Amino acid sequence: MSVVVSFRIDRRIKRKMDELRHVNWSEVVRRAIVEVIEREEARRREKDALRIKRAALRSEKLSRKVEGWSSVEEIRRWRERR
Repeated sequence: MSVVVSFRIDRRIKRKMDELRHVNWSEVVRRAIVEVIEREEARRREKDALRIKRAALRSEKLSRKVEGWSSVEEIRRWRERR
């Protein structure tokens, strides 16, 4: 379903648009909006991927080996307590 969107432009631009009546200005605006949306979504995906990568690196830095401790043994011990 379509909706109507309105916006203001300079009078000089409107006059020039009127001179070029053969151009479908609605289609020009639609395409421009879609291009901007696609570009911004791509930028957001890149930003999110970078954040995920940074978080993974931070997580790796925070995890550390503890001598004499085994997660497998710890889990087994907790399960046996039940």
